[in-house]
Amino acid sequence: MLVKLFATLKDRAGANAITLAAEGEFTVRELRALIAAQHPKLAELAARSIVAINHEFAFDDDVVRATDEVALFPPVSGGRP
Repeated sequence: MLVKLFATLKDRAGANAITLAAEGEFTVRELRALIAAQHPKLAELAARSIVAINHEFAFDDDVVRATDEVALFPPVSGGRP
């Protein structure tokens, strides 16, 4: 499964995408665990990142299929107080 990465996730991975050894269906929560196990450098950020599946924001209990297009966006902060 290919997972597209953006911003600091991309920088930390040194690539704009990662490949996960995953088949079938699993939840977004399980996806985060797979990323942490297979790409430890991304573990901390992946736990807090926004996940999109097929261009739609996803939540921890949403189902991901190995054939879906998945993207990870790191948490965003900033702006004025």
